[in-house]
Amino acid sequence: MHASRAKYHLGQIVRHRKHPFRGVVFDVDAEFNNTEEWYQAIPEDSRPKKQQPFYHLLAENDKNYYVAYVSEQNLIADYSGQPVEHPDLPDLFGRFEDGSYELQFQMN
Repeated sequence: MHASRAKYHLGQIVRHRKHPFRGVVFDVDAEFNNTEEWYQAIPEDSRPKKQQPFYHLLAENDKNYYVAYVSEQNLIADYSGQPVEHPDLPDLFGRFEDGSYELQFQMN
């Protein structure tokens, strides 16, 4: 069994290393937990390894808001201090403070 520890936390803003988008972490899978079809759709030369944390993001780019699923190797922390404007943020998070969002709910 492979144990991995998530580098980023819920409410933290991150950005993609290669693509021009950023987002707020709202869930984390310890390892890849999406469909094989989704995984195979990624070009083989840029396909991430499955044995690492994968993050669910409320993401945005210059034109759209969406949900993204991204491997840890493809993320970096965003230290811009700028909030994310995704319209679903208020459903999960409270106020933006010190570069991240406060959780709106208590987890077990």
